Amino acid sequence: MPDQPILVTGATGKSGSRVVRQLRAKGLPVRAAARGGEHVFDWTDSGTWDAALEGARSAYLVQLDGTKLVRPFVELAVKHGLQRIVLASGRGLDDPGYATDTTGMLDGLLDSEAAVRESGLEWTISRPGWFAQNFSEGFFADAVRAGEIRLPAGDGAASFIDAEDIAAVVVAALTEDGHSGQVYEVSGGEAVTMAQAVATISEAAGREIRYVPLEVEDFIAEMVEQGLSRDDAQAYADMVEPIRKGTDAYLSDGVQRALGRPPRTFAEFARSTAEEGGWAV
Repeated sequence: MPDQPILVTGATGKSGSRVVRQLRAKGLPVRAAARGGEHVFDWTDSGTWDAALEGARSAYLVQLDGTKLVRPFVELAVKHGLQRIVLASGRGLDDPGYATDTTGMLDGLLDSEAAVRESGLEWTISRPGWFAQNFSEGFFADAVRAGEIRLPAGDGAASFIDAEDIAAVVVAALTEDGHSGQVYEVSGGEAVTMAQAVATISEAAGREIRYVPLEVEDFIAEMVEQGLSRDDAQAYADMVEPIRKGTDAYLSDGVQRALGRPPRTFAEFARSTAEEGGWAV
């Protein structure tokens, strides 16, 4: 029914917040759920799950990395009469050489995908690569504003995906027919190196930003000096590995298949972010 809310978990995150905004722009009822959001929802507190699902007809699930909580949540969703699920997953799951996984994240993602496939509900899986917004509101944002990014990414490239496109694919899958049973790997339309990305941001922001490539051990040492544990610093370096190795450089057709148009370019992302004051110092 049109008055049934669409549940969006992770509603304050990079993709979830945009899904909420795009759904509301269509005049659709949304239950924006997050630990600190409009509707309190916590993956680690199953006592918040029933209220999130009550009366919902479809849901966007942004899972908690390294956990296997999607499966029991989906089982509960079936009991609540949910009809459709869109799951946020990860790119490169079919490539055993994509990245080093020291956190158990891969097992969690695979279990979550299996859970929605086996649920009996209408399901769609979104597998985004590196978010372009990591430069403006994620891992690299503070470094961009400070004017220097120091990473063990070498001269490898990634096909950064604009989170606006991720959200548009999710919204289509939540609200339109024809997306059930689809796995949408989404990327930008071009692969760019960190040096190219930083140069593009510098031009859009109107100030110089430098990229300094580091060796992995040097990066870990810097992170430890800044207060991270060695394990966390290693996990950060592992996260950057797909850029360094170029395993995230390939292009995916998910945006084109889901929306019938090409994805936004990194330059378009950079310009729009600068116009919105996203890199103001």
